[in-house]
Amino acid sequence: MSIRSDVNLLGRTLGTVLKEQEGEAFFDLVERTRALVRDVRAGGDDEELRAMIEGLSGPDAGNLARAFTWYFQLVNLAEEYERVRVLRAVTGVRPQSLEQALTELKAQGLSARDVEALIERVDLGLTFTAHPTEMRRRTIRNHLVEVARAIPDLSDDGALDRVTAHVEAMWTTPELRRLKPTVLDEVKGGLNYITSISRALPDLQRDLRRAFKQVYGVESEAAVPVHFSSWMGGDRDGNPFVTPQATREALAVHRERARELLLGAISQAFADLSQEENGREEYRDELRGLHNAVRDGQPVALRARLEALHERLHADGQHRSADTLLTPLLVLTRVFGQHLVSVDLREHSEQTGAAVALLLRNGGVENEYLALPEHAKQELLARELRSRRPLWPAGAALPDDLEKTIGPIREVQNAARMSGPLAFGRYIVSMSESVSDVLEPLLLAREVGFAILPVPLFETLEDLDNAPSVVWDLLSLPEYRAVLGDQVQEIMLGYSDSNKDAGFLAANWALHEAQRKISNVCRKAGVRWRFFHGRGTSIGRGGGPASRAILGQPAGTIDAGLRITEQGEALADKYSHPILARRNLEQALYGLLLAAARPDDELKPTWTDAMERAAKASAGAYRALVDDEQFIPFFEQVTPIHEIARLNIASRPVRRPGAPSLTNLRAIPWVMSWTQNRANLPGWYGLREGLREIGPRLAKEMYAEWPFFRTVLDNAQMSLAKSDPLIFDEYLRLTGGHPLGDALKIAFTETVALVSGVVGTEILGNEPRLKESIGLRNPYIDPIHRIQVELLRRARATEGGLDEFERPLLLSIQGIAAGVRNTG
Repeated sequence: MSIRSDVNLLGRTLGTVLKEQEGEAFFDLVERTRALVRDVRAGGDDEELRAMIEGLSGPDAGNLARAFTWYFQLVNLAEEYERVRVLRAVTGVRPQSLEQALTELKAQGLSARDVEALIERVDLGLTFTAHPTEMRRRTIRNHLVEVARAIPDLSDDGALDRVTAHVEAMWTTPELRRLKPTVLDEVKGGLNYITSISRALPDLQRDLRRAFKQVYGVESEAAVPVHFSSWMGGDRDGNPFVTPQATREALAVHRERARELLLGAISQAFADLSQEENGREEYRDELRGLHNAVRDGQPVALRARLEALHERLHADGQHRSADTLLTPLLVLTRVFGQHLVSVDLREHSEQTGAAVALLLRNGGVENEYLALPEHAKQELLARELRSRRPLWPAGAALPDDLEKTIGPIREVQNAARMSGPLAFGRYIVSMSESVSDVLEPLLLAREVGFAILPVPLFETLEDLDNAPSVVWDLLSLPEYRAVLGDQVQEIMLGYSDSNKDAGFLAANWALHEAQRKISNVCRKAGVRWRFFHGRGTSIGRGGGPASRAILGQPAGTIDAGLRITEQGEALADKYSHPILARRNLEQALYGLLLAAARPDDELKPTWTDAMERAAKASAGAYRALVDDEQFIPFFEQVTPIHEIARLNIASRPVRRPGAPSLTNLRAIPWVMSWTQNRANLPGWYGLREGLREIGPRLAKEMYAEWPFFRTVLDNAQMSLAKSDPLIFDEYLRLTGGHPLGDALKIAFTETVALVSGVVGTEILGNEPRLKESIGLRNPYIDPIHRIQVELLRRARATEGGLDEFERPLLLSIQGIAAGVRNTG
């Protein structure tokens, strides 16, 4: 079987269901629409297609959008299985594998011991975030999982019957959530992927051992340097539903899932390690004790005892048993322990500041803390941190506002007692602008007697520019250094808000420079550091292939490894199958090891000067657009932003508190809006002015020799390739013609020409498979776009129209997201 035959079979299956459930007339409507769209794409007139869609009833429009949506859902499964099929067929050394990483490191002069030290030094932290962009209900995902399982056997009639049954069930199952998912729903949905990851990790560990043997000819006990964290249940920034109770429930789910995972793995090892000596099953005796402790929820030194058992097996000459039969359990214990994933807490700096002000007022220390200048805040906080006295009477109940902020810290403290210290990760401070923002959580944690490490999150362009000085001042405080000790200082960088603030190119350069300068600050302060990258799935929010993004990091900025957020549909794309999970993890580790081994290097002044000018020109063009007094009304006309706000895809609101504005609009709906109309503005706008400032000759040199610049332009190519002026024109009709729309179209055409000139090919000419996939999908997404535009026109023409057309509109949003495989 091939992907083409899989797609054809799945398409025919959908057609069979449509005929049976909706009748021949509806099936004929689908086929007629498909043919008309193909003709228009080939350059034909669109009058017949337009007239047909304008004549659809609301229910027919919704069903037509659903039909094409389900086509994409099935095609996506076929593409995922094709990736699995290709990976299984690869012989020899896979590109971007652990073996290739070690081969390249050896070529650079690193010995086996050097590489082991490198692996020991770095860590890849993957963090499931609390604002998913996964639009499908769990019920629908479960049906799709069953279809995916049957794809390898589609030539068998029984498998095809099962697929048809699930497609039939899906067609009459509501796709849209009636209620917003709860925080606990998000927790459970995110943790579903742990199953595939847990099956991939032992294979990845074996890959690493084989790589050392193959490349260096030595055995190595180096452990795969990866761990997992979650914001789901701990991210309070702008989400009123993440209460202390929600955090407690999330941690309880983690404990239970870890328990199930470990008990299964221990039982398997118990069954395998059946060796007996002198009438005793010593290995099983040890595993039995661990099983009982985990079963009863007792804290136990799992990793230490299993590593000792691993050594004992080797000492007894049971090498294969140690490395094949015990290693899967040992790997899962190292990565997941009894906690499963580490929960981070995240809170906005305004909220931590308000909580500290209340504490200080209650403790009789300072009545007007928030009004103090920054230097006075720092002095006061430093003085308080030298003291151990609580500011709230021990045992006394906290007022609600304070409990909401301090309560989650108490919950992770309890979890750390029950499941070990890794149950809690770090405390992320959103919108960190000053040293006091980072110190305040330490005072809150002192109230419950729990040690935390705060992580400043620098998000806006101004905050990124100021970040190096803030970090230097923070690390210069003896009181803070006493808290940090010899631990790693994490610094989080926000891609979403910086892009929304300054545009694509300027944000990328600001992030590059912030990393480079903060690294120098940490190096000078004698502190180990790790950057935490808040990447989304779209290019406008830092998306793109992980290995490419990691290799594009500034040289000398990866010290103790890095952390990356994983969210939404990216979780399904990367971790829905153990083979895909293994591949994505090995690619990310490949990038991490090579990037971490790259020494600090001075960039050419001509490059940095050019980027400074380009970023300034790019940001100026971007701000001129979004600050135009016509922009917000234009944005609301030409995108389905108001309709997106009605989607029940996440527990958090689409805006931060305050009057509606571009500033408090969250980045996911901002990016998603431009994805829906295929303008993809956040992924390229302003690049034209930047490239003009650099000039073609120098830009070609930078693209050929500078990984950062190459990554930026390659990501821009992906965004430009998924843009579609033909479709954007349809949305511009909703404005009745608008000068900003004309300006965007001109900017797009000129940006494509400039980028193509620099990279030396047409857009995505160097990635033919991705280009072909986008090209094949476009004709089938077109009907959903046209239906959406027509429904928007109708909904906006009458009072209460959005209520009348809400369901088909939301179905169209879901369908486009499935077609472009991107939401936010």
